[in-house]
Parts: sequence; C-alpha cells; structure tokens
Amino acid sequence: MSYLKKIYKNKINYYDYFQKYADYLNLVLKKLDKKQLIDFEKKLQNLRKQNSNIFVFGNGGAASTAITISNDLGFDIYKKTKKRPFKFVCLNENQSVLTAIGNDVGYEKIFLNQLKIHFRPKKDAILILSASGNSKNLIEAAKWVKKNKGTILSIVGFDGGKIKKISDSFIHIKTKKMEYGPVEDIQLIINHTLAHWYQNKL
Repeated sequence: MSYLKKIYKNKINYYDYFQKYADYLNLVLKKLDKKQLIDFEKKLQNLRKQNSNIFVFGNGGAASTAITISNDLGFDIYKKTKKRPFKFVCLNENQSVLTAIGNDVGYEKIFLNQLKIHFRPKKDAILILSASGNSKNLIEAAKWVKKNKGTILSIVGFDGGKIKKISDSFIHIKTKKMEYGPVEDIQLIINHTLAHWYQNKL
C-alpha cells in the first residue's frame, strides 16, 4: 500500500495530512543518491559547454515540469547571469505538432517524430521526466536517440522502469508505484535547485 494512503485516517484534518505528506517528501529527498546528483549535474554542464540542444519532455504533470525546466535553465539563467544558458527545447509545447502527430501517426510517436526533425546525432541530448519510466512514447524516443549516439538523461520515480536502464545519467526518486505526487514534486525541486545553482555558479 502507498504510504500516502497509510497516513490518511478518517478523522485526520488537512493540516495534519499536509505535515505528514511534507515529512514523507523530505524522507524521499534524503534518499536521493549523491553520486547520481553529482553525475547528472556534470553531464548537464558538459552539454552546455558543447552547445548541445537538450530536448526535454514528459507526460501529464511531467509535461508541465518540462516546460518549466526549459524556462528556468534557459532564459531565467541568461536573464540573471548574462551568460550563455542551457539550450533546452521542450517537446511538449507545440499543441499543433503534438496533436498532428498523435492523430496522424500515433500518440507513441509524439516525441520521436519531433526528434527526427530537430535532433543532431552525436551532438544533442534528451532529458526525460517520468514517474514509471515505462511510457511507450518515452521509450521509443530514448531508443532512437541511443541509436543515433545522443545523450539520454532522465529523472524517474517508482523503480525507474525501462527509461532508467537506457539512460546515460539519471536521478532515481525512489517511491512506491502510483505515488505520482511526490515524484512530480521532487522533479520540480531538482529543477529549481539546478536553476539557482547555475545562477550562482555562472
């Protein structure tokens, strides 16, 4: 059973539930692997130095975080440092493209087909945001990038799924299956800590 279900009791008030949720979030955060965090940041820095495009994308709540990342690690860094930021490109933003590919080819191709147009083999990278790590549209995109010798980064939850296994560098947010909230919360926290880190570093 999910921890979030265990802590709920019929007579618990929202404030107490909020505190228990926050405690659990802190527990999950403390379990993040130090080596994974350091390696992930180094990979990002190298991609920036190489002037690589980093295509970021995800499904559901992760799609919103992907859009936020493209702003926070792109324009926001440039605005506050006047240094060259990361070249993040979010594949979730163009609704015309997403719906055209989904309707004409299939939902599992919505990221893959965009990458086939814009991705530079041996030069660019992708950043996948996922809770399960098993969504078909994410896996197809990752496999294609792997074949084209690109870099695969990911921030995943649950047990990491297939995306974790195929990634060159990943941050694994260890939670039980179906605990989407904590995974999506921490994906956003990682984004904000990276954004502030680089604002100071640059």
